[in-house]
Amino acid sequence: MLEKLRIIFTIPELRQKIFLTLLFLGIYRVGYWITLPMVDQSRLQQVGQPAGNLGNIINQVAVFSASNLTQATIFGLGIMPYISASIIFQLLGSVWKPVEDLKKEGATGQKKINEYTRYLTVILCLVQSWVYVKVYLLRVSADGGSMIADAFKSVDGTLGFGWQITAVLTMTCGTVFLMWIGEQIDEFGIGNGISLLIMAGILARMPGALWDLLANQAEFELVGIGPGRIGVESLLILATLFIAVVVGVVFITLGQRRIPTQSAKHVRGRRVYGGARQFLPLRINQAGVMPIIFASSLLMLPGMLFNAAISWTFLGEGWVRFFSQVAPLFSRCTSFVYNLSYIVLIYFFCYFWTAITFNPKEMSENLKDYGTFIPGYRPGKRTADYLEKVMVRITYVGAGFLALVAVIPTIISSSLDVSFAVASFYGGTGLLIAVSVAFDLVQKIDSHLVMRNYRGLLEG
Repeated sequence: MLEKLRIIFTIPELRQKIFLTLLFLGIYRVGYWITLPMVDQSRLQQVGQPAGNLGNIINQVAVFSASNLTQATIFGLGIMPYISASIIFQLLGSVWKPVEDLKKEGATGQKKINEYTRYLTVILCLVQSWVYVKVYLLRVSADGGSMIADAFKSVDGTLGFGWQITAVLTMTCGTVFLMWIGEQIDEFGIGNGISLLIMAGILARMPGALWDLLANQAEFELVGIGPGRIGVESLLILATLFIAVVVGVVFITLGQRRIPTQSAKHVRGRRVYGGARQFLPLRINQAGVMPIIFASSLLMLPGMLFNAAISWTFLGEGWVRFFSQVAPLFSRCTSFVYNLSYIVLIYFFCYFWTAITFNPKEMSENLKDYGTFIPGYRPGKRTADYLEKVMVRITYVGAGFLALVAVIPTIISSSLDVSFAVASFYGGTGLLIAVSVAFDLVQKIDSHLVMRNYRGLLEG
C-alpha cells in the first residue's frame, strides 16, 4: 500500500489534482469557523445550541449540508441550497417538458440547466439565510440575552435591519463561494466537489463526537450492557457496529445484478464480428444516499408544523391538545412513529429516485441499436419490461439496507444510552455518506493509475 501511495504522488497530473483538492478543502475548513461580524463570540458559547425540535433540525441539516449552523458562520448554510436546487431541476427534467428538452440537447442544454441551478441557489440562499437570522441568530436565551454584539445593537437592543441584510448577504455569498469551490474541484481536482465538501464536514465532526463519548460518557470498566452507563461492553458494540456498517456500505455499493447479454454476429468481408457474451451491470443501490437525505428533510416538516400549531389558539382547545400530543411523535428521533415513517419514506424515495435515474426503455433501445440482446427476451418492450422487473426487485434490497442504516443510530441511542450525535456519526447516515464518497474517490484515483498501466489501490 505504501508503494501504491508513492506511485500516486510520482504522477505529476494526479499529484497536482490531489494537492489542489486538499487546498480547496482547507479553504472550506477555514471559512467553516469564521463567524458573522455581528455575533458576540463569548455570548455565542453561553447561549449554546437550541434544545428541542429546532436543535434536532440543526443537527440533521448540518450532517447533510457541510454547514456550521450552531456557530453562525459565513458558511452557515453550507452547500444544502445548491443540492436542493440541483434536485429540483433533476425532478423537473422528468415532469416539465422545457427542462426535459434542455436535457436532450446534450452538453449545451446541461450548461443552461447548470446556469438556472445557480440562479435558484441564490434565491434559496436568500430565503434560508433570512429565516436563519430571524429564528436562530436573533433568538433570546433563557436569561434574556442574545448572540448579537453590543456594537451592532440598535436602540431597542436588537440587530438593525441593515445589519440583518448584511448577515443574509454574507451567508448567501458564503454558499455561492462553496458552490464555486465544488465546481473547481470537479474541473481541476479529483472527485466530486460537492460530495467531498459534505464528507469533509462529516469527518471533521467525528473526532469531537468520539472525544465526547470517551471523555464524558464512557467508563473503562465492565458495567454491563444497558441504558444508564456506558462501559467496555458498549464500546466494543459500537466498534463492531462501525466495522459492520463500513463493510456493509462497501458491499452494497459494489453490489450488482449482472444480466447476461449477447451481441449479434455480423459478417464483414470474410470475417465474422460480434457474438461475444457480456453482462449488463445493474447497481443494487441505484439511488445512493439521496433517499435518506430526502426522507430526513421531509420528516423535519411535521415536527415544525405541529410544534408551531400548539400556539395557534384560534384552532380551539381540542386541536391544540391534539397537536401537543402528536408533536413529540415527530420531534423525537427515538419515537416509533418517527422511525416507521422514516423507513416508509426511504422505501418510497428509493423507488422514486430509481424511476427518475433509471430508464429501462431507453436502455433497451440502446441495446437494440448496438445489436445486443438479452437471451430469452426480444429486443424492445419485452427487454424493457424485464429490466424494470429486475430493478424493482433489487431496489427493494437496497432500500432495506438504507432503512437499516438509517435506524441504527436510534436503536443504539435508546438501547445503550449513547448520545444521538455519537450514534449518528459512528453507525448511521453520516458514516454511510462518508464511506460512499471515499470509495468513489478511490475509484477515480484507480482510473488514473490503471490508465498509466499501474495497479489500482483496490487490486491485490
